[in-house]
Amino acid sequence: MKAWISRFIINLKKFTPYQVAAHLAAWVLLAWLIWDTLNGNLSVNPIQEITQRTGRYAIWLLVASLACTPLNTLFGLRKAVSARRALGLYGFMFAALHFLTFSGLDYQFNLRLLQGAIFEKRFVIIGSIALIILLALALTSTRGWQKRLGKNWKRLHQLFYAVSVLVVIHYAWAVKGDITRLQGDIVRPLIVAVLVAFLLSVRIPVIRKGISSLRGHLKRLSVKNTSLSA
Repeated sequence: MKAWISRFIINLKKFTPYQVAAHLAAWVLLAWLIWDTLNGNLSVNPIQEITQRTGRYAIWLLVASLACTPLNTLFGLRKAVSARRALGLYGFMFAALHFLTFSGLDYQFNLRLLQGAIFEKRFVIIGSIALIILLALALTSTRGWQKRLGKNWKRLHQLFYAVSVLVVIHYAWAVKGDITRLQGDIVRPLIVAVLVAFLLSVRIPVIRKGISSLRGHLKRLSVKNTSLSA
């Protein structure tokens, strides 16, 4: 028992604070959802609420994963990148729960009804495409697959950027509103859209290089001012 605890502590020390935060956030969200479900704290339409909540949790975690590299670019937080994989996998987990709730609890896995829903509702088509891509990324996220695929691994996982766009479209089309006309329940999808657009723009080589140069310049000025004041 003591040996197991020692190994656990040693392994825990390998995690960065960002990784710990990512794991805690995901499991707290899941525990919160389970607690509300078991204690009847959901709305009068519990299936709909579970579907919506798992969808929102997936979006939050996927956007957080997308934000890891920009945090390093903007603020030099290199260790933030260490949480990117965990956040992406947890985002996939909630996306899978989102789809399972929709297809299982809402449609009882009835293939005929599901086929009709998928091809009649455009937001379901977009969401299904995003989930299939996320499944491929999750299955190939290990170091073993990274070695097997070589350079193609990076190309494959760049599809995550496409997923982030598809998720925004799925969210915007799923709500009761029109994001193009700024009508209805569009505030949250609009915020997500703006945030994703910003996080993707930071990855553009010219912008990323400019930000890194500016950050370096400001750091040098700070060091110079500190030396002068001393």
